[in-house]
Amino acid sequence: MTVRLLVATRNRGKLAEIRAALADIDIGMDIELVGLDAYAGAPEVVEDGDTFEANALKKAREVAAATGCLTLADDSGLEVAALGGAPGVFSARFAGAGATDEANNAKLLAELAGVPEGRRQAAFRCVLAICAPGGRCRTCEGRLAGRIGEQPRGAYGFGYDPLFIPEGYAQTISELGAGVKARISHRAAALACARGLLPELLSRSSG
Repeated sequence: MTVRLLVATRNRGKLAEIRAALADIDIGMDIELVGLDAYAGAPEVVEDGDTFEANALKKAREVAAATGCLTLADDSGLEVAALGGAPGVFSARFAGAGATDEANNAKLLAELAGVPEGRRQAAFRCVLAICAPGGRCRTCEGRLAGRIGEQPRGAYGFGYDPLFIPEGYAQTISELGAGVKARISHRAAALACARGLLPELLSRSSG
């Protein structure tokens, strides 16, 4: 028997990270983890909440209700102390609607122009919601502290990875690579929490 878990994203990088983090969960049956591309009629949820938690819950609830599938959704972003917590929930569209990663990174560097290394503290935050079609939801949160570099470095990853230097490291996430990111990232911390919840939730959804 196979049970399906829908991840409410079309971002292939994010889907790959989540699939890898949850690959070895054992609930006594096969788990099929799919993204939104598997559901042609899945709604495009407007992320208009003012917190990561509000956006994650809204996505998970609406997609679960529309597809009838246990749904995992996350909202994550970068909070920069010198910018008063921006870009925050606007991280994916910091440079405008439909902005590329490169455009968002360029805007962040422009906003931090002249800010010295000692004042470039930042943190990645992730809130993950898991909702059943009936509306019951659980949430998990993860955080990764660090600072913003002065130029993009590294070829791995996506988003602000080429600029973000985790606390305790001298390299950006893009330089550190997939193995390190899988251990230390904000999403990894939230997914570690989710691993403890999913066996029960998946088993219930298959019943």
